[in-house]
Amino acid sequence: MTEAKLIPALNKENLSHFSKTYVPSRLLLGPGPSNAHPEVLNALSLNPIGHLDEAYISLMSDVQQLLRYTWQCNNRITLPMSGTGSAAMEASIANFIEEGEKILIAKKGYFGDRLVDMATRYKAQVSFIEKPWGEAFTYEEIKYEIETKKPAIFAIVHAETSSGVLQPLDGIGDICRKNNCLFLVDAVTSLGALELLIDEWKIDLAYSCSQKGLSCPPGLSPFTMNKRAEEKLGSRKTKVPNWYLDLSLLNKYWGSDRVYHHTAPVNMNFAIREGLRLIANEGLENVWNRHNTNAKKLWNGLESLGMELHVSEDYRLPTLTTVKIPPAVDGDGFRNHLLRNFGIEIGNGLGELSGKVWRVGLMGFNSCEENVDRLLNLFDTELKKFSIFESSTF
Repeated sequence: MTEAKLIPALNKENLSHFSKTYVPSRLLLGPGPSNAHPEVLNALSLNPIGHLDEAYISLMSDVQQLLRYTWQCNNRITLPMSGTGSAAMEASIANFIEEGEKILIAKKGYFGDRLVDMATRYKAQVSFIEKPWGEAFTYEEIKYEIETKKPAIFAIVHAETSSGVLQPLDGIGDICRKNNCLFLVDAVTSLGALELLIDEWKIDLAYSCSQKGLSCPPGLSPFTMNKRAEEKLGSRKTKVPNWYLDLSLLNKYWGSDRVYHHTAPVNMNFAIREGLRLIANEGLENVWNRHNTNAKKLWNGLESLGMELHVSEDYRLPTLTTVKIPPAVDGDGFRNHLLRNFGIEIGNGLGELSGKVWRVGLMGFNSCEENVDRLLNLFDTELKKFSIFESSTF
């Protein structure tokens, strides 16, 4: 046998240069991920077990029950999809739209644009309504568009992470039902942090993520669908074009049969069970109040320092605040300074708001008074160092 010739990056001498994995300590106060709760990290580090082990199957049932509480729904098909939030977003399109069907998407930021992109790829007949990044739709605007366009699905982002807008959803479910239309909601930045009532608001389909309000690492995307959505899925004329995200197959694994579909990320499900358990122990209303209280403290503190917020308070998102970068300030320089010198991450603007705002997140475990005080103190003491003109004020 001839001696194997390893590529240079993998020979013994080169490998000796690698130390054990090290990650610096960070306080993640950006658009996500947020810091995972220590008890969630403990659960994540448990030894994995088989994804068909009876102990794991029992844990799956716990996760579903806790998710129904957090979603405030009684939907039979409620599960954490294996993948980040974009996986459940795509599942919502792939499973419920067939080629040529009408979908109406309300765009008011980056993630509305992403829904349009996905729906186009699945050959839907896509139409959209649009608002400037920082504004919300009125009930009357949405009602008119649904009644006029008669879509099979109406989709909207509840908490728009790119702009910092919280979209009111009251009454939209009734309009959708009167017009034989499914109501699809992106709850990526609201689930487990803000008031969200799936059954009461008559939301047919909703998806979220694990790394924001649920205080988990990224990797799972909670999803729920009601009987109206089940009926539409069951009446498809063609197979769901995405095998991995096919809910008729996933339901057999997460349903009573527990039929193998894919190797589930068992440790992530350990983690999400713990994150959901912590929410249930605190109580949803207490969780919602905590996020609202800390957000208002942040807003008042920033405004007292002379900062301007991008969204009016009527539609401001408590989990993600967009702060206008003063004209005389080096926005990237300040962000990088916070990260390198204080271990604190805040986000740059996304899309058309890039370079115009900072995005400050207070989500899940990170939504606490101590973090608000720490960040406000740094805005007070450090921001003045990044004025482009020494004599400038803001």
